[in-house]
Amino acid sequence: MTEADAQRFAVEWIEAWNSRDLDRILNHYADEVEITSPFVETVLGPGKKSVRGKLALRAYWGPIMAAYPDLHFVLHRAYAGVDSLVLHYQSIQGLMSAECMELDENGKIRRVQAHYAMGPDPAAA
Repeated sequence: MTEADAQRFAVEWIEAWNSRDLDRILNHYADEVEITSPFVETVLGPGKKSVRGKLALRAYWGPIMAAYPDLHFVLHRAYAGVDSLVLHYQSIQGLMSAECMELDENGKIRRVQAHYAMGPDPAAA
């Protein structure tokens, strides 16, 4: 993946989220996707760390999107890797996010490790 590819993918992904169109969002993900996030446990209950499969992801994100009608992401940077990328963006409620996304052979996201921090980016100060 080139830096331009990562940036293009990131812009499309952010625009999908900001459109609030769940089908458009899910189009970026493989059917057997696995997402690991600190927020999974708050939604799915104690001990839950990951969501597996596109259908489960739809069931997980649907209520979240309803709970945050003003959801809007702001892309800061996309970092290219080998069959992967990291998206650094501002998420909901002032959270800064970095998501490491592994892509499959079709360019769909197959695995995500999500990371969050509160407040402004200290590097921007």
